[in-house]
Amino acid sequence: MKAIVSIIMGSTSDLPVMEKAAKFLDDMQVPFEMNALSAHRTPNEVEEFAREAEGRGLKVIIAGAGMAAALPGVIAASTTLPVIGVPIKASISMDGWDSMLSMIQMPPGIPVATVGMDNSTNAAILASQIIGVGDEDIMKKVIAYKANLEKKIEKANADLAEVKTWKFKTN
Repeated sequence: MKAIVSIIMGSTSDLPVMEKAAKFLDDMQVPFEMNALSAHRTPNEVEEFAREAEGRGLKVIIAGAGMAAALPGVIAASTTLPVIGVPIKASISMDGWDSMLSMIQMPPGIPVATVGMDNSTNAAILASQIIGVGDEDIMKKVIAYKANLEKKIEKANADLAEVKTWKFKTN
């Protein structure tokens, strides 16, 4: 089995955020790899990874980083594959805005699709949707996942209808 999605993080301290993407991809049965690469500490390795990614059969790269968060942009600059950035709220960041802005403010020609702060699950969903355009089995799994989200909300509404705590609640 060869990976078609790569999950990259700036360091293993990002794993608590990025493992949510791994769980989603695993649940969807999408083969993935996971590595730590730093745009600042291992720049040559990051560029080599990005240049060789497509040739290794990867289809989408999910890159999570905190603080200055150069990793997704450096990867995007060296590949034509879709790169999905996951801004990570680091303990010494500017409330996560530094990583968010470094991903969404990329220069023209070097796009990084960016999801919400610490939301690697959405990155994995987006990666699955991108791959699903050309893979009917994966798309069926994404469709089923989204249908289940609808069922969860329907159940939540039914449960809320049973709550009788307040005198002026009308439903």
